[in-house]
Amino acid sequence: MTRVAAIDCGTNSIRLLVADADPRTGELVELDRRMTIVRLGQGVDRTGRLAPEALERTFAACREYAGVIKEHGAERLRFVATSASRDAENRDEFVRGVLDILGVEPEVVTGDQEAEFSFTGATMELTGRTDLARPYLVVDIGGGSTEFVVGDDHVRAARSVDVGCVRMTERHLVHGGEVSDPPTEEQIAAIRADVEAALDLAEQTVPLREARTLVGLAGSVTTVSAIAQDLPDYDSARIHHSRVSRARVREITEHLLRSTHAERATIPSMHPGRVDVIGAGALVLLAIMERTGAEEVVVSEHDILDGIAFKVAEEAEKGKQGG
Repeated sequence: MTRVAAIDCGTNSIRLLVADADPRTGELVELDRRMTIVRLGQGVDRTGRLAPEALERTFAACREYAGVIKEHGAERLRFVATSASRDAENRDEFVRGVLDILGVEPEVVTGDQEAEFSFTGATMELTGRTDLARPYLVVDIGGGSTEFVVGDDHVRAARSVDVGCVRMTERHLVHGGEVSDPPTEEQIAAIRADVEAALDLAEQTVPLREARTLVGLAGSVTTVSAIAQDLPDYDSARIHHSRVSRARVREITEHLLRSTHAERATIPSMHPGRVDVIGAGALVLLAIMERTGAEEVVVSEHDILDGIAFKVAEEAEKGKQGG
């Protein structure tokens, strides 16, 4: 087992995993997993730049994570940055800040690389399950983009498209600096049109309808599961590998889109940073289920972070053998 640290910095949140991992057996023992909402992608869709306050929120989280990594004595760290930092004109400022704090450069991965990490993390422990038919369609609904990956033991096809809960909220639900409360039918239709166009794009590369099991990742999906189970608080153990029917996803999505900010904020399992973007995220999930015909989504708490951790451990193992 190799002690590794993985950081995934997305459009809405930054997350850390410290774990002992063995890529040969697929075993991963989690030591610390945490998430901070930093909204790094604040305004990127409109300005093309990372906002100074968004950068400072992200750097503050990095300073906290540096302490956790040191405390656990991780041998290796990999920092993967996704959609927002890939798109921004001033991404060099972001890279310098992370390097100063953590001692590693953020690796701004392509959408295809992001998809590969997500697939590995989500499916590594599903090997041998007889109740889940293959191939899998792994869908990672992020803040700025959504990754679609179809595969069995390995990735067969992958595509990243620019629809995510933050991007859709900022593009269609924000007017005068305020999020519509609740959104109008026209605004909802505009999000739906963008998502359908993105699904058309994804289907050019990924055979979405050939998959037998839909596996959903990231905060929008896990929050929908928590709501579906009526959990008194966010409970990773009960969310991981839970199943939510398409009918229940539709019911929850419609409720969220009819609700005000104050009403959504009272949901006990809702992270405060997701209150304004969960409606758009749930709508993305529903559109995917309707397009693919999936009767249910299998929800995974293991995702791109776990995939990164396995990759770091694999590289460490190769390094030891090479030495």
